[in-house]
Formats: sequence, structure tokens, C-alpha cells
Amino acid sequence: MATRTPPVFQSFNYAFEGVIHALRTQRNMRIHFAIAATVLVLAFIYDVTRLELIALMISIAFVLIAEMVNTAVEATIDLSTPSFDPLAKVAKDMAAGAVLIASVNAVAVGYLVLADRLARPSARLVNALGDAPISLTLIALVLTLMVVIAVKAITGRGTPLRGGLPSGHAALAFGGWTAITFITTEHRIVISFVALIMALLVSQTRVESGIHSTFEVALGAVIGTLVTLILFQVFR
Repeated sequence: MATRTPPVFQSFNYAFEGVIHALRTQRNMRIHFAIAATVLVLAFIYDVTRLELIALMISIAFVLIAEMVNTAVEATIDLSTPSFDPLAKVAKDMAAGAVLIASVNAVAVGYLVLADRLARPSARLVNALGDAPISLTLIALVLTLMVVIAVKAITGRGTPLRGGLPSGHAALAFGGWTAITFITTEHRIVISFVALIMALLVSQTRVESGIHSTFEVALGAVIGTLVTLILFQVFR
């Protein structure tokens, strides 16, 4: 009997479950994740160019992908070959080598992009963030999402896109509201109020649909607001 193709939403959910499983079980994945978040923050603090940001993000993606493939290879080999096998060792060593190559490349790219900026810190570079609020908003939302995924990995509650602690939808909605409040120059009060109402409606739907509890939504709102607020207060 043919299996039914899962809906697109469920497919994404499975993919995020893979990421969270790697974060829960693999120490190196957690280290890579933390370093990636730090590098992204430094990239916006020191006002990297678009091409430099692309190089950093591709390097980060390669490391995370290689680590997850390495984990998948190890799990598959352990399942199929419970006893020692020289070929299994070769497969594991090659997968680990791929992670090593990706990591060395990421370090090299990070050094080439950030070394001079870190060696000569400048207030001008920090103040330049105020001229690019859209970029700062983007990194705030990305960091908010990373914090949500990390918290879900730690608590082990719910699935990446449904339920669990905290609510990712609420975190992103309130992060967006905070960012809109900061970047708006005209009619700020009105626009901020409308954005707040939208964030509250998003949170309400998560509770009414039974996907999240009030506490999970509230915690998500706090995380999204605080992460975005801190970034804008420090770097804007």
C-alpha cells in the first residue's frame, strides 16, 4: 500500500525535529550553534558587507549541515552494524572529516572577514548599525528563532512548529512588534499599537487552538521582546 505524502507543514516539522534532536544529543552541534549566533551578532556590530555576510552564512550552514550528516551517518551505521566493522569505522571517520573541513573553512572565512575589525574596534562601526535598522531587525528575529529552538531543545516539550515551551510564533510576533517600534519614524505610536495588536492576535490564536498554554505564549512574547529590545538598545 502506497504511503501518503505528508503535508508541507508536517514535512517542515520533521525537518525541525531533526535539528532539535541534534541540539539535544550532540554537544558539538550545540557548540556550533552558539558560535554561529555569536558570529552573526559580530557581523552586524562591525557592519560587514553583503558579500561578506553571504560568505559567513554559507560557511555556518556548511558546518551545521556537515555535523547533522555526521550524526545521521553514525546513527545509521550503529543501527545496521552493532559489532565493530572496519568499513563502518571508515564511514564514520570520513563523516567526521567532513565536519572538520567545514569547520576549518568556517574559521578561515570568519578570520578573513572579522579579524581586522576585531583588532581595531571603532565606535563608528557600532554607530553605523543605526543606519541599517532593517538588517538589525533581521538579525534580531534570527536570534529570537535560535533562542526558541534552543529552549525547546533543552525542555524537550512539544515539536518545533507545534506546541512546546516557548511559543515560537509569539516570540517572532513580539520581536517584530519591538523592531517596528524602533524603526518607525512617523506615526510611531499608531503603527506600534497596530503591530502590538497583531502580535496579541497571533498569541491568542495559539492559545485558543490549544497548541500552546498561556504561559508558553507569554514566555515566547518575553523572549522575542527582550532579544530585540537588547539588540536595538545596544547597537542602534
